[in-house]
Amino acid sequence: MGVNGVGVTGTVGIFGGAFDPPHNGHVALAREAIDHFALSRLLVCVVADPDHKTVETQPQVRLTLAELAFAALDEAEVSLDLFGRTVDSLEALDLADPVFLIGADELAAFPTWTRPDRVLELARVGAATRPGTDVHALEGLVAALSQPERIELFPIRPLTVSSSRVRERVARGLPIDDLVPASVAAEIERLGLYRTT
Repeated sequence: MGVNGVGVTGTVGIFGGAFDPPHNGHVALAREAIDHFALSRLLVCVVADPDHKTVETQPQVRLTLAELAFAALDEAEVSLDLFGRTVDSLEALDLADPVFLIGADELAAFPTWTRPDRVLELARVGAATRPGTDVHALEGLVAALSQPERIELFPIRPLTVSSSRVRERVARGLPIDDLVPASVAAEIERLGLYRTT
């Protein structure tokens, strides 16, 4: 692999999360990041036990849902991440200058992450911004970090969907076909997931 992780194998992206469940917004962010950063591979890491949020379904179930959700993206490789902290995952992956993908809301909390300076040593950060995001505030936050040049904001189209909204709609017996890929909706129905909040 050549300079900055670009070579015959290209740039690798990393997209981690609980994916409880994965939804159309996750897939859209992944697709736009693949295009924006010219990613040859996107490692979709389903965090088994996130230390920053509670999850409603078992890791293996969320892994299956993520495999279904990202199946349409040739570059995506879905796996289970046994680390609760990003810095530990990145150290274990030991990739040459990958791009770690997050949302603008996660970037706002980035200074509170475990060892954020080390995260920036191990990976560049690609932060997705939607219309309405206070980009000026984010740029100020980035400028105060130890390696601001390691963070790049990139715009994505807005999708009004979240995992919590999907869970709420399922619990209320409402359709989710417009919120998640059809294969994910079918698997949620088959397994009877999220029926109670």
